[in-house]
Amino acid sequence: MNQNIFQTVYKINHAGGSGSCFYLKKYDLFVTNYHVVEGFRQVALEDNNKNRYLAQVILVNPSLDIALLTAEGDFSALPEITLAGTEVCLGQKINVAGYPFGMPFTATEGTISSPRQLIGDNYYIQTDAAVNPGNSGGPMFNQEGEVVAITTSKLNNADNMGFGIPVASLCTLLEQTGKLNRNVFNIQCNSCEEFISDEDEYCPCCGEKLPENIFQQRGLTELAAFCEKAIENMGINPVVARMGYESWVFHKGSSEIRMFVFQRSYLFCTSPLNILPKKNLEPVLTYLLSAENLYPYQLGLDGNQIYLSYRIHISDIFSEFADEIQNNITNMAFKADEMDNYLAENFGCEFSEYAKKDAI
Repeated sequence: MNQNIFQTVYKINHAGGSGSCFYLKKYDLFVTNYHVVEGFRQVALEDNNKNRYLAQVILVNPSLDIALLTAEGDFSALPEITLAGTEVCLGQKINVAGYPFGMPFTATEGTISSPRQLIGDNYYIQTDAAVNPGNSGGPMFNQEGEVVAITTSKLNNADNMGFGIPVASLCTLLEQTGKLNRNVFNIQCNSCEEFISDEDEYCPCCGEKLPENIFQQRGLTELAAFCEKAIENMGINPVVARMGYESWVFHKGSSEIRMFVFQRSYLFCTSPLNILPKKNLEPVLTYLLSAENLYPYQLGLDGNQIYLSYRIHISDIFSEFADEIQNNITNMAFKADEMDNYLAENFGCEFSEYAKKDAI
């Protein structure tokens, strides 16, 4: 596999789920599907080393199902990838790269089943390569490592049938970005191709009716807003921490913090701290059973993985104890960052594989 593709494909995370995208160095833009970022102006990008970057959605074209993003960060070291200049042909080998189901980077191989499959008003590249939720927005590339399409959703209840937006549509859009204001959210009119940044029902240039609710942003639940306030108090941008609906994963120092809702009844905050040492287990096990000054947090074991956890019934979040609970959530991140160092220094426990190595 072309390693340039591996380095330039990122995962997109937001409060609605996840998808994939890829970086075009020539334009300093990330490319994905519109439906991947629909309803969001800010999202988080994540590379295969779990580094996170805040990104802004600056242009969407719902008709083409394409969105362009800019991100905060230095991406100058990333390689340039090439957009294919020729159309694909029937039976041609291609690969699909992305983050299916939010999993780590995956590339699957397949063949072109149809180079021009008409669905609705647009033509798509059809392939038998494995395409799953989360692949949307990532690249399809040929044997030369050139991007031939943007992966988009497969049909429901259809096996061995994935689709891609031909790269020609992307190239046409990219040619017009010289006049794009990258500081605001823009919509491209499907009729006259004008960029529109002021909220309106109709295109101010040609009068075309714009898609309904195209300017509307998705809001957060009360629970999500509560949790994100606690995350913000840790000094972390909650947008970068999002990993789906009412779910967050991020690092505070070296420790990974996970927050999620369980069975619509409990909010769990947990951190995989360290791994039990292979020898001389008695001291650390004794400590785990008798550790003081940890309330309201608890230490636990799952196999050889040591966890620090905090569990709250969701109803308590909307009670008189709300402020206390929010402070406990915030402080757990600091406690976890303290505890993984303590266990390493005093009991020889290795850091978890989930730890941020450059912060140890």
